[in-house]
Amino acid sequence: MTLHFFLLALLGILVGVGASFSGLGGGFLMIPLLLFLGFSAQKAVGTSFLAILVISASALLAHNKLANVDYRVGLLLGVGGIIGAQLGARVLEHVSTASFKRVFACILLGLAGYLFFQK
Repeated sequence: MTLHFFLLALLGILVGVGASFSGLGGGFLMIPLLLFLGFSAQKAVGTSFLAILVISASALLAHNKLANVDYRVGLLLGVGGIIGAQLGARVLEHVSTASFKRVFACILLGLAGYLFFQK
């Protein structure tokens, strides 16, 4: 149990660094880790959002101190995100973990390709 606790804490640290550095929220790292640990797609996504909430609050404080936050844009995106999050959670309930893994992998590959070939 203690090793499991420290492993999860270490993974949280790594995701926190990745999320704060990249601005991608951490889900792109957290979800694959949770799937690898045997979580269903639905449980991985839900658990990831709780972790991301905590990580994001901390990253927001750090970036605010550095004056790297546009609150107007962030809040407008957040309001739209509230609606999208409600819809996405309901859709995910009807998707198998195997299908989710394929879709998530395609999204990550598409994002990686875009970033790699961007000027």
